[in-house]
Amino acid sequence: MSAETKVAVVTGGSRGIGRACALELANAGYDVVINYAGNEAAAGETVKMIEEAGVKGEAFKFDVGNKAEVAAAMAKIIEKYGRVDVLVNNAGITRDGLFIRMSDEQWDAVVETNLSSAFYVSNPVVKVMMKQRSGAIINMSSVVGVYGNAGQANYAAAKAGLIGFTKTLAKELGSRGIRVNAIAPGFIKTDMTKDLDESKFTDFIPMKRMGEASDIAKTVRFLAEDGGYITGQVIGVDGGLVI
Repeated sequence: MSAETKVAVVTGGSRGIGRACALELANAGYDVVINYAGNEAAAGETVKMIEEAGVKGEAFKFDVGNKAEVAAAMAKIIEKYGRVDVLVNNAGITRDGLFIRMSDEQWDAVVETNLSSAFYVSNPVVKVMMKQRSGAIINMSSVVGVYGNAGQANYAAAKAGLIGFTKTLAKELGSRGIRVNAIAPGFIKTDMTKDLDESKFTDFIPMKRMGEASDIAKTVRFLAEDGGYITGQVIGVDGGLVI
C-alpha cells in the first residue's frame, strides 16, 4: 500500500446507509473495506460498486458484536492495508418491543450490535490512528438516542450511549489529531424503515419528507474530508425533526 492511499472502514456496509457511506467515501478517493453480517450477495454488490469508482474495495464477514471475531478481522484489515483514515461505526439492528415485555435477548442483541461494537471496532483502529496522528471516527447514532422512543428502550439506550462514547473519545484523542463525531439520522428511507407509513409521521418533520441514505453519506464525507475543526459533535440529519 502506498503511504498516500487513504483507507476507510465502514461497518454494516453491505446496504442502506452503510452502502451509501461506502460509495461516497469511494468517490472521495478512499479504498473502502466494509463489514457485513450475513448478506454475502449484497456485500459483493457493494464491493463491485466501490471498485467502479476506481478504488479498491473489500468485504469482511464478521459479527461486530462478537469481540473475538472483531479482533481477528480487524487485525487482518490493518495488516493488509497498513492504515485506517476513516472509521464509520454504522452497523445496527432493531429488536423493538415495549420495555415491560422486552426479553434479555432483545436487549443484549441490540446493545452488543449497536453500542459494544463501536468499542470493539474502534479499539484497534484508534491505536493505528494514534501512530498516524490523524484520523476521523464517525459513529452512527439516531434521533432516538437524543429524545427516546416508546418501544425502543434497547435501541435508544444504545444510540444514546454512542453519543457519550463519541464525546469522550473526542476529548481523549483530539490532541493526537483524531476527530470523533456522531451523526443522528432521523427517518431515512432504508430496508429498516420500508414498512413504515410515511404519512403518519411526516407532519412532525419540518421538511415534510423522509431523508435519503445519500443525505447521511454526504455528511460522513464532510466530516471525514472537510470538518477539520469539528470534533465531539452530534450532527442531526433529520429534516428538522429534533429542534
